[in-house]
Amino acid sequence: MSRIGKKAVPVPAGVTATINDRILSVKGPKGTLSMPMSDDIAYDIGASEIAVNPANETKRARAFWGMQRTLVSNLVVGVSDGFTKVLEITGVGYRASVQGSNLKLQLGYSHDVDFAIPDGITIKTPDQTTVEITGSDKQRVGQVAAEIRRWRKPEPYKGKGIKYRGEKIFRKEGKKK
Repeated sequence: MSRIGKKAVPVPAGVTATINDRILSVKGPKGTLSMPMSDDIAYDIGASEIAVNPANETKRARAFWGMQRTLVSNLVVGVSDGFTKVLEITGVGYRASVQGSNLKLQLGYSHDVDFAIPDGITIKTPDQTTVEITGSDKQRVGQVAAEIRRWRKPEPYKGKGIKYRGEKIFRKEGKKK
């Protein structure tokens, strides 16, 4: 039995969910998100919650149960509140700024890195060393954050690079004489 799957997904006020042609669509103040429904899972839309249950007693249905409930929950939270990832830039001369529809990164290379901001994603730079990525789709927000971080991962000796807020960098000791 899935402990996560047993809980119904609460639907806040202002959010509506519909099923049409095996596609679950959730509409809210931050937009509309949809996902294809699994054949092994039964979705029941109530007045203030969405229940996710296995459609049959196969091993595959039980394995998908908790994951599908989490995906439905991510849709509801995305259209009501949205998701945010915060990146921190550490290093002398490393900085970021938003210019139009591009994120300009100065990361110690001989050239500046221009990262095109995708549709549905909002990027803000409250200061030169912080990048806030916001959107309604959790997967896209995480993917954009990973692509930006990939330009200069934190290195273990001085800790220079781009890291997630709250990420702990394993530090190594340098050379000894």
